[in-house]
Amino acid sequence: MQTLLESVTALCREAGGLILDIYQQTDKALDVHYKADASPLTQADLQANACLVEGLARLRPGVPILSEESELPALKIREQWSEFWLVDPLDGTKEFIHRTGDFTVNVALIREGRPVLGVVYAPLSGVLYTGINEQGRVDGAFKVNGGERKRLQISKALYNHQALRVVTSRRHGLEALESMLRLLRKKAQVADEIAVGSSLKLCLVAEGVADLYPRFGPTSQWDTAAAQAIVEAAGGHVVNRQWQRLVYHQKHSVLNPEFYVLGDSIARWRPLLDGSV
Repeated sequence: MQTLLESVTALCREAGGLILDIYQQTDKALDVHYKADASPLTQADLQANACLVEGLARLRPGVPILSEESELPALKIREQWSEFWLVDPLDGTKEFIHRTGDFTVNVALIREGRPVLGVVYAPLSGVLYTGINEQGRVDGAFKVNGGERKRLQISKALYNHQALRVVTSRRHGLEALESMLRLLRKKAQVADEIAVGSSLKLCLVAEGVADLYPRFGPTSQWDTAAAQAIVEAAGGHVVNRQWQRLVYHQKHSVLNPEFYVLGDSIARWRPLLDGSV
């Protein structure tokens, strides 16, 4: 699995290079189109998608690939997949368009509904997050920044009764988020709220920089799978509002339910968050 992870990492860096080339063409207006669901689409999305789909097909011939920017196969086909790649070639297209820098390349390997390998690469900063989280074996999660590689570990702020740091979305579910934060502040001290785009929100929990990321706005499976593998490999949890692990079994919709990304144990978080929204 480690060899496969290294190959996927190289592929994500290659796709990220294509994205960065377009991002840095500051003298040219971005050619933005809109899909049926009104989400934006750029040449960076399409070029990165082609790179990843072709590369993953070479790495593991015969393993299906489900990507945001490729045609969604019929459910009767997807239901037969016990293993597949789940890809978001440019997570945070709106951040890309608005030039915040908070966009990533996401690739996950899903096995029996579980993300067992994940890579999240931020092209602008060059920061890379990886995780291997196979059944019965956790190889750990890592962050690579320049020449430094460090193992990720979730924060123990809740266990240690320290002030909590909450990651928030810039654009989605803001009313529900504020409701939850009001209740959380009555039960615990909240030290900071960190607004970040794309799957970097989950990675900050895996890194121990944040303790909680509550998501109340819409997301799709390719938005979360890679980062979930990293969070879980670091010792954290990604659960729905019923406290069940987020899974990736095939269904008609590729939308996720609302969810929490947690540092520390579910048992410690549940009394703080139940009934918050």
